Amino acid sequence: MIIQILLEIAGFAYIAASAFVLLYVLAYTVLLLIYVTHRRADPPPPTVPPEGWPSVTIQLPIYNEAHVVERLLHACAALDYPPDKLHIQILDDSTDHTTDLIADVLADLRRYNVRRDNIHHIRRAERTGYKAGALAYGLRDVTTDCVAIFDADFVPAPDFLRRTLPYFSADRHLAMVQTRWSHLNHDTNWLTRAQSLNIDAHFAVEQVARNRGGLPMSMNGTGAVWRVSAINAAGGWSALTLTEDLDLSYRALLRGWRFLYLRDVAVPGELPPQVQAYKTQQARWATGSTQCLRRHLHDLLTSPRHNALQKFMGLTHLGQYLIQPVLLCLFLLAPPLLLGGFFQRLPAPGILSLFGIIPPLLIACGQAALYDDWPRRLLYFPAQLLVGVAVVLSNSVAVLRVFLPAQQTDEFKRTPKFRVTAHRENWTTSHYRLTMDGVTFFEGLLTVYALGGVWIALAHLPAFAPYMLTYAVAFGVFAAWNLYQTAH
Repeated sequence: MIIQILLEIAGFAYIAASAFVLLYVLAYTVLLLIYVTHRRADPPPPTVPPEGWPSVTIQLPIYNEAHVVERLLHACAALDYPPDKLHIQILDDSTDHTTDLIADVLADLRRYNVRRDNIHHIRRAERTGYKAGALAYGLRDVTTDCVAIFDADFVPAPDFLRRTLPYFSADRHLAMVQTRWSHLNHDTNWLTRAQSLNIDAHFAVEQVARNRGGLPMSMNGTGAVWRVSAINAAGGWSALTLTEDLDLSYRALLRGWRFLYLRDVAVPGELPPQVQAYKTQQARWATGSTQCLRRHLHDLLTSPRHNALQKFMGLTHLGQYLIQPVLLCLFLLAPPLLLGGFFQRLPAPGILSLFGIIPPLLIACGQAALYDDWPRRLLYFPAQLLVGVAVVLSNSVAVLRVFLPAQQTDEFKRTPKFRVTAHRENWTTSHYRLTMDGVTFFEGLLTVYALGGVWIALAHLPAFAPYMLTYAVAFGVFAAWNLYQTAH
């Protein structure tokens, strides 16, 4: 009797979790439909003469980036923009020899008569507030109209400012212009190829749909330009969450500011080739976005500026990582429910698989929009699927920590950059690489659990076996590869 009651509770939880997943699939379906109908509605370049362009400060938050900081500084020194309207802030919080490298690069620029007296190397006494704190610290000395922000591993093209800043002169209510991330090293290994598929879907499809469809969107941390007055009006940079970009974006949106996304302006960046580095990055984003959901939930729901669709899409945007513990729950419940005959009694046990076509369609559309050889790139979709499954546990832990009673603000754990730009380039000797976390042990346990689920599925409902096998392979491969990379 007790077992039967527990199975009934588990079955109810499975149905509720499935309904939650369908809500997210619905949100992505909306984005896909908007993209199909608005994908060619790119804004025309504004006809603003150079004398009417706003002034800008380039802000470069740096923390122990010895491998990539020289490349970044040379790229910023080559930006083509009226010199009297351009300033550069190097917000250097480094604790290693990165600071010396920055000084050497600045000396070289002056030696070769590059006019860069508008470059300021700024050091703080204490790394308070991490990246948000550095940006806020530098903003105190900014006297320009706008600020452009680049992370250390991104390389802006010389015409970046010319292609973004004039939009601010044409629209005085424009707060932020976000550009597309492209990739310096998509072919380093199958992990970077999987990441490139995810990122391309976000920037080629999701951001286009959100912006052209009038839905809430956000800054993506780098490759963006902000109007300084909009930052100040929204309350400035805050370190209360681990995603300061998402937090500031929603504070500005809720105050009526407009954003613009430019798909045709691309800034290449480096994808982490290390399993643990990728997990750390994803966990930080999962924690930060969930913190932003808690912070802005009430204001978004009660906002008089946003309609019901905008509120729904904003909630699924802020809560995009909430689906991770729900997916983990579905996986954990499947084997006992298979044993109890739950799925055999459902009228349509495979209904979720019918909606599962939407995320692959977004990925396919993203590749088709950006690359001529998109069919070949889609051959790495199985890797993308495995990576997406493999981070479910670590992302779930990151999300659930936000709801712990004692949870405040977690440490901002940077994603290490290795200047990996060529296939099979060696990065493993870098002292920046991360060591394996404790979650990896539990990923190994879940591998065994999933294999047991495969055996149960084969005995009771063979159609479920591929589902369980996907989790077994994903957890097992990710854990084994993480162990191998840590050992080497």
